[in-house]
Amino acid sequence: MSDTLTLSRPEIEALLQIEDGFDPIKDAYIAVTDGRCDLPPVGYLGFPDAKGDCHIKYGHIAGDSVFVIKIATGFYDNPSKGLASSNGIMLALSAETGEVMAILQDEGYLTDLRTGIGAALATKAGCRGDAQRVGVVGTGIQARIQIRCLNALMPDAGLVFSVWGRSEKKMRQLAQDLAVHQISVTVQPDLETLCVNADILLTTTAAKTPLIRSSWISDGTHITASGADAPGKQELESALTARADLLILDSDAQCIDHGEVAIPAEAGLLSPDRYRTLGKILSGQQAGRSAPSQVTIADLTGLGSQDIAIARTALDAYARHNRP
Repeated sequence: MSDTLTLSRPEIEALLQIEDGFDPIKDAYIAVTDGRCDLPPVGYLGFPDAKGDCHIKYGHIAGDSVFVIKIATGFYDNPSKGLASSNGIMLALSAETGEVMAILQDEGYLTDLRTGIGAALATKAGCRGDAQRVGVVGTGIQARIQIRCLNALMPDAGLVFSVWGRSEKKMRQLAQDLAVHQISVTVQPDLETLCVNADILLTTTAAKTPLIRSSWISDGTHITASGADAPGKQELESALTARADLLILDSDAQCIDHGEVAIPAEAGLLSPDRYRTLGKILSGQQAGRSAPSQVTIADLTGLGSQDIAIARTALDAYARHNRP
């Protein structure tokens, strides 16, 4: 155990650039659809009294020297206590001996990063080629990182960002935080106006009652919904999800069980012929958007393969920085 590598969050943040994760996370989605990834069901613990939850994800991609076990928590009242809403740890173990190779004490950073990168990849795969106006719903960690990731993935698209949240103070703080990264974000105090004017909508909340109405969404809009990652969560009105021409799922099984599509699917509102799998779109095995007027929704519940990929990327970066 003395040879086990331990990295803290500051060390991991110093090692990784957002751009480092694009290719590994893309491959992580594809690995789930081409049979290379052994991905058991997600472990879930809910803490309703504390407005929190815990996800346990793990798996192995064929050919990798390590497999990864990830524990990630989200306790959504934490900011009022001066604490981050997300936390967690990742363990990388040898796929040959089972030894613990690395402890990544990332405090949820790697989960946040791979989620933001995944949202960017799904958005680029689903949006119109001329999409520029990006509406962001929420003011937390994911809102910030999804803006940064999408801006990094589509630097020449002329993206213009606006944000809505329940707190004007938090909206303005988000805009200030993103300005440090040379990204301009406009505060929009009216949610309907944000949605009506968006070509792309990123929803990043832990809502259990839908926030976004179908009547607010124009033809041609793409929505990446990443908040519904546990049973009972829903950001989009069921009528909106039912209206979508294309539903892009990171995992068909997970999304139908506890993603944005879960509640409308259980109500019999969705036609499975509109489902596409993100990994298959990214690999070219399935087609994505076929017309500019289509409403498309990406439903992201988070995959263990993403955790494997981002942990491996961090370890590879450490190895590069520490070569003799």
